[in-house]
Amino acid sequence: MHKGFVLLNCDLGAEEFIVEELKKIPQISQAYVTFGAYDVIAEIITDSKEDFDETVSLKIRRLTRVVSTMTLNVINS
Repeated sequence: MHKGFVLLNCDLGAEEFIVEELKKIPQISQAYVTFGAYDVIAEIITDSKEDFDETVSLKIRRLTRVVSTMTLNVINS
């Protein structure tokens, strides 16, 4: 199992849209709108590091209205 978090910046006013889109991705266990340096945080749980990487690069980063991301991998889960 591989776990991590993705912090997202999105277009102004797109936070709720992004959270709803993230919840459609099976590997996303939780997604929240936040206040501060990032607009949204998502928790990802996958079976492998490769699946984790694919989820971030092919599913999350390609969402419409996502401006930037920061990925945090959990070391001991």
